[in-house]
Amino acid sequence: MKYLWIDEYCINKRDAVKDYQMDWEATRYLLDGKMFAMIGQNKEKKDIISLKLEPTYGQFLRKEYKDIVPGYYLNKEHWNSIDLNGDVEDSLLKELIDQSYVLILKSLTKAKQKEILNK
Repeated sequence: MKYLWIDEYCINKRDAVKDYQMDWEATRYLLDGKMFAMIGQNKEKKDIISLKLEPTYGQFLRKEYKDIVPGYYLNKEHWNSIDLNGDVEDSLLKELIDQSYVLILKSLTKAKQKEILNK
């Protein structure tokens, strides 16, 4: 995996929790129990990170980058998997992690959002 900063970047998100899902052999990053990122391997044993994105933006990225594909073992409309040994720029990957985190944050109740943002 060439993006060695990912773990620290994800865990430093406000209220982010990291766990390991044994059944999937994957590390998950959660916000209030909802996953915003998952690092694991696909069926070819390639290291990947899966992130939730707005569907139209995810589709656009899949056309632009060979290393961004529909989410492996996840809802392929909303989730996208990125090859962690690929050629996606660090700045774009950080932006995608941020977007996934914000999508999950926005899915929480207004009260929970306020609680998280005011910490």
